[in-house]
Amino acid sequence: MGAQVRERDDEWTGWMRQAVAGDDEAYHRLLKAITPVLRAASRRGLARAGQPPDQAEDIVQEILLAVHLKRHTWDVNAPFAPWLFAIARNKLIDMLRRRGRRVFVDIDDFSEILADEPAAPTVSASEVEAQLKTLPQRQRDVLQSIAVEAASIKQTAQRFSMSEGAVRVALHRALSSLTAKLRDN
Repeated sequence: MGAQVRERDDEWTGWMRQAVAGDDEAYHRLLKAITPVLRAASRRGLARAGQPPDQAEDIVQEILLAVHLKRHTWDVNAPFAPWLFAIARNKLIDMLRRRGRRVFVDIDDFSEILADEPAAPTVSASEVEAQLKTLPQRQRDVLQSIAVEAASIKQTAQRFSMSEGAVRVALHRALSSLTAKLRDN
């Protein structure tokens, strides 16, 4: 990884650590710095998928919203860029799936960043399944619908006669609870 990229990533990581600690100014600097990078990456991803770049701004907004909503899940001892680019990649894939396209996102775009990362510890499928059974039924249903069946928030809300906000809350609670349970094991 080039010195300039490493320096940028270190700066982003520092700002994110400060933001998690409550520094709103650092959070603003971070968002301002990552937005043009995300915009360019979104345009490249759309171009590779044969899509016009006009959806790039929507993807950027989805990424920024996900970063904001999930920032508590970021490990302050880990670099920020790989976490960010994983979210970006997933949001691009989600958007392309919504358009009914088969999706291939070239991992080489992230190879410089990922090469230096240690492998994350894994949890067995049986352990995840066992912990899923401990969740309240509604949370389990919402998580199953969105994470396994790839239904949207709107589709899940309609399916379970819930508001979209209630689905988001149930999903958030399910993911938080599941993460905590798996981390404790």
